[in-house]
Amino acid sequence: MNHATPQAGAPAGTFTQLLSSTRRGARLARLLAVTELRSRGTSQELTEHAELVVAELAANAVLHGRVPGRCFRLTLVLDPSARRLRIEVSDARGDLRPLPCPTATALDALSTGGRGLTLVAALADHWDCVPYPPSGKTVRAVLTTSADT
Repeated sequence: MNHATPQAGAPAGTFTQLLSSTRRGARLARLLAVTELRSRGTSQELTEHAELVVAELAANAVLHGRVPGRCFRLTLVLDPSARRLRIEVSDARGDLRPLPCPTATALDALSTGGRGLTLVAALADHWDCVPYPPSGKTVRAVLTTSADT
């Protein structure tokens, strides 16, 4: 008997792109993410949050994960039925892993940096860092949006 298998929802869509480990590459990662999410009809809220998270993770990959001659990778995995987006940014520096977000009181009030992962933690449901073979790392963030947006 041939029966159609019911689908629980729309399949997850994946976008991945290698980008140069430069400020221009980081900017392009943000622009590509926004364009991809808009083309898939994601909510404005999720797109705006993703734009900020991608911008921060890509900037970190360029500033802290750069190895001359090596690129970084942006991957977006969108699951529309779950209203979930996973953002992954992989770079070549597995020896430098991001630290847990410092508390607001631990930050120097005059410092111009060090707040990016705090922003990621505020916008994402959760984030983590895993090894990216052979010697790199991937920083992942998961964002979801409410059903009423």
